[in-house]
Amino acid sequence: MLRAVVRRLAAGDFALTQGVSGVIPVAPSVAEQMREYVADYGATLVELPDETWQTSAAQWMGTHWEVLIDLWTAEEGRSDLVLQGDMSESTNGLRFTVRAVYVP
Repeated sequence: MLRAVVRRLAAGDFALTQGVSGVIPVAPSVAEQMREYVADYGATLVELPDETWQTSAAQWMGTHWEVLIDLWTAEEGRSDLVLQGDMSESTNGLRFTVRAVYVP
């Protein structure tokens, strides 16, 4: 699921208009913020390599997991950018909410 989200972001679909199973639709304001932040960062997002799981993090917040996924770019490899979101369980399985892309 998280790889699919980043694949859509790397393709420029910050609103996830194509949809990703288990992912809550991204609010237009969040999609625009992410698009602007990545453009200002000045590098090209790429799909996640296996190495990203060695440095990404998750923290239990009492009702959900807050995750920070290290993002990779064509120019840098592992970049300073992260994808922040919330992972929770529902009756239909795992649900992910995209919160932001930024440099922590």
